[in-house]
Amino acid sequence: MIKLIAIDIDDTLLSSKHDLLPTTIDAIQAALAQRIKIVLCTGRPLAGVTPFLKTLGIQGDDQFAITYNGAVIESVAGHIIAKRLIDNAAYRAMTSFGRTHQIPFNIVAPDSAIYTADHDVNAFIVMQAAENSAGLFIRQPDELASDFAIAKGSFVGDATMLDQVAPMVTAAFSPQLAVIRTAPNFLEVVHPEVNKGAALQQLAEHLQLTPQEIMAVGDERNDIPMFDFAGTAIAMGNGNAIAKQHADAVTDTNDNDGLAKAIRQYALRA
Repeated sequence: MIKLIAIDIDDTLLSSKHDLLPTTIDAIQAALAQRIKIVLCTGRPLAGVTPFLKTLGIQGDDQFAITYNGAVIESVAGHIIAKRLIDNAAYRAMTSFGRTHQIPFNIVAPDSAIYTADHDVNAFIVMQAAENSAGLFIRQPDELASDFAIAKGSFVGDATMLDQVAPMVTAAFSPQLAVIRTAPNFLEVVHPEVNKGAALQQLAEHLQLTPQEIMAVGDERNDIPMFDFAGTAIAMGNGNAIAKQHADAVTDTNDNDGLAKAIRQYALRA
């Protein structure tokens, strides 16, 4: 019996128009009515998740979200269950790397604010700030506290450019940090112990749930760790081919009720 559904946001929960389909809302509210926990698992901060939580009717200190790709586990009321941040030295090294190799770079702080040292701010950084209702600040590392820690770093830009630089970024920062391609235009760097699967496992232990009681739905490579942990793993029809290989089943696309179909087929009780 499914007691928790972990759901990625972009291209899974949301349609290609970045909105919630009525069928998605209905299916999630039906799951909530059966006391199934709905946990949004995302690279976004909680501020970027809150509008969807409100629309879906997910609220209170007994509902949870996994944010920053697993760096923070918190209740939707903002109570922190666990967090793993990147220290100031690594933040400085990533900023320097981006500047040296002319790769647009920004970081997300634990308070959801977005910082970049780039005065010519890349459009994807602006978009990220807007989508997450986050403040965007241009700051050099020396302008911030010496112990300033971050939730994640993001190298952003054209997908072809990121394809070319991804091996170089990985070679520079792995295994000391984890490098994850979260979307075609985002290459993210997080604490080495951080991923959606590790966070989902930690939350499951907190809630005393087994993997067999958990269903995960996603579309990208950063969803693979939660696919590997969950007893039921469903990839979106519009998802990455590699992610699909790690899923138990593939549902329809995010524009054709894929998430709603998966919830009703695999989680809801008659």
